[in-house]
Amino acid sequence: MIRTLLRRRKEPLSLEDVTVVDRPRMRRAVAATAVGNMMEWFDFGVYAYVAVTLGKVFFPADNPATQVVSTFATFAVAFLVRPLGGLVFGPLGDRIGRRRVLSTTMIMMAVGTFAVGVLPGYDAVGFAAPLLLLSCRVVQGFSTGGEYAGATTYIAEFAPDQRRGFLGSWLDFGTFVGYSMGSGVVTVLTAVLGGDGMVAWGWRVPFLVAGPLGLIGLYMRLRLEETPAFQLEAERAAEAAEEAAARGDTDPVEEARQSGRGRLKEIFTRHWQAVLICMGLVLLYNVTNYMVTSYLPTYMTSTLGQRATVAQMLVLGTMIVVALTITVVGRSSDRWGRRPMFMAGSVGLIVLAAPAFLLIREGGILLPAIGCLVLGLLLVIFAGTSAATLPALFPTRLRYGALSISFNISVSLFGGTTPLVASWLVATTHNTLVPAYYLMAAGVVGLVATFFLYETAGKPLRGSGPMVETEEEARTAVAESRTEAGRRARDVWLRLRHPRAHVHRDDEECD
Repeated sequence: MIRTLLRRRKEPLSLEDVTVVDRPRMRRAVAATAVGNMMEWFDFGVYAYVAVTLGKVFFPADNPATQVVSTFATFAVAFLVRPLGGLVFGPLGDRIGRRRVLSTTMIMMAVGTFAVGVLPGYDAVGFAAPLLLLSCRVVQGFSTGGEYAGATTYIAEFAPDQRRGFLGSWLDFGTFVGYSMGSGVVTVLTAVLGGDGMVAWGWRVPFLVAGPLGLIGLYMRLRLEETPAFQLEAERAAEAAEEAAARGDTDPVEEARQSGRGRLKEIFTRHWQAVLICMGLVLLYNVTNYMVTSYLPTYMTSTLGQRATVAQMLVLGTMIVVALTITVVGRSSDRWGRRPMFMAGSVGLIVLAAPAFLLIREGGILLPAIGCLVLGLLLVIFAGTSAATLPALFPTRLRYGALSISFNISVSLFGGTTPLVASWLVATTHNTLVPAYYLMAAGVVGLVATFFLYETAGKPLRGSGPMVETEEEARTAVAESRTEAGRRARDVWLRLRHPRAHVHRDDEECD
């Protein structure tokens, strides 16, 4: 009887507790979220590569350096709005569903990016031009506040536990494909039209392309279904509400807990450690990301005097390498674990950031190409691992909201401001190695966050049961769970019946 009671303390899994992933739905989920991320980063690639041109179009021509800083300031403002988008879209995604929110953010991103392409310049409307550009960036930033966290949550809740790293890496594959497409379009236009042609009208073309891309992404997202984890959580909440209504029991404490304000309070009071870990890892990833993708082209042209086409081709080549290797990194994180990947990347950033920038500073093509490649390979470690790591930090009922808030606060304060801060520090200190020091500081923060990160590779998401690909894997998981439950019950039974023998055995193992 005692052994039976002990066994019931932790019931083994049943087949109903294990979710067998529907492969066609899983593929649609990965494709639709990756396309949305590609759309977002198409805009970032374009903006980074035409930063100097946008400065000439939208800001006074008094000082070229001021134009660049003003353009990056407008870039950074969008990131300052992102936490507001996260506060709105994140908890909303936990309440009404991931799919609806992701469709909404897709529409807003496409409209904001397309609108930039039709704005008048400073010569036409004066100071209204930068204000209009700022308004478009605010719309983009607000929508992006719910985009990446929702996309990572969606893929993580569809992916089998043993392949979450590989499938999640496709999301960031879309990121770098989008960036490569955007930067590639600008590079071709610059080579064909030249600087004067780009200032005159060529800069508009890549922004206008965002309209058709947004329609494609929206069509794909409207065909999506809700994730199994969210559906199960919604069913549990509905059943609990029905039981409470049947009893005539209305719990004001539970109602407050389920509200948006109650969820926010729970995130920061019960999950503050996960929030801090998430912010540290996001800082590590995004400072590296925006340093390479958004600041490096301008750094090589405005600071080092490199030709624009050479700088653009070097960074574009780096992004192609990242895109080609990112799914390999994601698969490796499934095999070796998330912590070792982040640990290796953090140490590598601390050690290799300065040598990489020294190579970039040498001029020519070969040495800067090696320096860019080093930074790209460090970046891909974080990019290929983040989408599987961050959603696993939080339980299902709070995942979208907690991840949106943590991610966007960190990106706004540190990631999106990286080009602005780096360009300002270089301009004020006249030290061209300052960006390397900035990356090294990010590596230290990432190393500390990784130290407190618990391993999630191959394990179910918090608040969810195991997810597998086949019925055979489901039966295996149930059998292993029953064996493990029986072993634990046996160990507790032995501790109760033979405590001295157990202590003696522990002493022998210590010796």
